Amino acid sequence: MNLTLILRQKMGKLFSIDTWLPTELPEYATGFMYTLGSLTASSFVMLLISGIVMAANGPQWWTISHLGFFVRGVHFWSVQAFFFFMVMHLLRVFFSGAWRGGRERTWLLGTLALLIAIPTAFTGYLMRGDFYSQWNAVQAKDGLNALGLAWFNTLNAGQMYGLHVIVFPFVLGYIIAVHIAMVRIKGVVPPYPTHEELIADGAIKAPTPKEVPHVPSGH
Repeated sequence: MNLTLILRQKMGKLFSIDTWLPTELPEYATGFMYTLGSLTASSFVMLLISGIVMAANGPQWWTISHLGFFVRGVHFWSVQAFFFFMVMHLLRVFFSGAWRGGRERTWLLGTLALLIAIPTAFTGYLMRGDFYSQWNAVQAKDGLNALGLAWFNTLNAGQMYGLHVIVFPFVLGYIIAVHIAMVRIKGVVPPYPTHEELIADGAIKAPTPKEVPHVPSGH
């Protein structure tokens, strides 16, 4: 087994122009429901951009400056759009059987992205600094202590800031990038075949017409 050859083949397919900039798409992939994944990724990009601007200027800027209010609002609504499109995308791919055709890992990575996105959003909510975020931090700390997860200290603002700004976005961004790469390599899963298509492919047999009993004339 030549590992170098295998790696070259995989990397060549991953970074090829045809993989990332196709000139043709299947007809079923042009519908709106198939754009939910792209809308989720676009919302994540907006989250990164607005989050970097907020982190660069600091908490005082986004709580005092009018421009900081605007960027904070963009970040907040990007979160709402990200989760909305992600859940809609998850439902679409679930009911369309996204695990078919050797796409099990792609499906699992998408599910893992949702699980990582939840604590990412929660740590961001704890950084607001108002009464509601402080109350949630205290309640979450009690719950985590009961589960034996005392290391995840929601009352430690520095830890929550580091997890929200560095650790969770890096992990989530990596999972999303690998997920998108696998989608580009495997392609978008086609819809379930219709009954007529299954018959044409020979997957199922066509129903035989029932024999009509012959009735002699005159009766």
